[in-house]
Amino acid sequence: MKLGIVGLPNVGKSTLFNAITNAGAQSANYPFCTIEPNVGMVAVPDKRLDKLNEMYEPNKFTPATIEFVDIAGLVRGASKGEGLGNKFLSNIREVDAVVHVVRCFEDGDIVHVEGSIDPLRDIETIDLELILSDIEVLDRRIDKTRKLLKADKKYQTELDFFLRVREALEGGQSARSVECDSEEAELLGSVSLLTNKPIIFAANLSEEDFKNGVEQNPFFSAVQSAAEREHAAVLPICAQIEAEISGLEPEEKELFLSDMGLSESGLDRLITACYSLLGLISFLTAGKDECRAWTITKGTKAPQAAGKIHTDFERGFIRAEVIGFEELMECGSMAAAKEKGLVRSEGKEYVMGDGDIVLFRFNV
Repeated sequence: MKLGIVGLPNVGKSTLFNAITNAGAQSANYPFCTIEPNVGMVAVPDKRLDKLNEMYEPNKFTPATIEFVDIAGLVRGASKGEGLGNKFLSNIREVDAVVHVVRCFEDGDIVHVEGSIDPLRDIETIDLELILSDIEVLDRRIDKTRKLLKADKKYQTELDFFLRVREALEGGQSARSVECDSEEAELLGSVSLLTNKPIIFAANLSEEDFKNGVEQNPFFSAVQSAAEREHAAVLPICAQIEAEISGLEPEEKELFLSDMGLSESGLDRLITACYSLLGLISFLTAGKDECRAWTITKGTKAPQAAGKIHTDFERGFIRAEVIGFEELMECGSMAAAKEKGLVRSEGKEYVMGDGDIVLFRFNV
């Protein structure tokens, strides 16, 4: 999974990126500090995998990972090449989902590219540039479809749909807000539109906001309203807190978060939100050689999940031996679970569940 961290210059993108990836991306108080996108890999926290690690003491421990990409700040006119617009837009096309960092705090020492704090204006600025870029891309697809229509009338339905999407874009709506049936959704997915990507608004708040309650911040309420209209998720986060805890030991980190009235870090909440947004779950494999988490989409059947490990597993799939994580923990060992008949034998139509611990049987 690749997540692009975007936003106007000086909203806290690189501070947040540094904190959650410890990648050491340059962060400074001036626009376009980020020119080339910085990339960092982050292990997905999974307490279930930690428990399996304690149980098996494996030779290898492999959590799922997420790739975060810190993309250059966007400004008005980016779709026409202003600032680093063209570079920004090409970078964002490569990600699976967008984390749009929106500044929701006042600080006279940190300049804002627009001169004041206004989350709705900032969101609209970026939305407009993405929409203008999408219209250009969609127009090329519409021209191509019109040419195909001359030879085959079956393309009329496709053209009608794309014209409907274009009308929505011209009206300031994102592509993901267009209502689609399953066939239309597949058509829409065949065009690389920026505003069709899943998005989370990361409302960057101050430490005081988290101490006093994020609901007290009127900027945060404005972002929540925008997220509803955008069919987007919203997550309150404090880049400064994440920066402070990034270098702490686990016990110190837990104590710090507790003092702030938080049960988990912003990174953990962001990863959970992104998994939900993209419809992802994890299944687990466990043994003395390796304990590992594998990321799949909800609804994935057992053979396709096996293919995540190796294509031979899917090609020669026989069955999956499956037990839920909680059941295994209650039994204390796989041997005890088998004695109680809790390890199930599942076939090709089995839909994988989140936290399934599985052993695939195959023959090639």
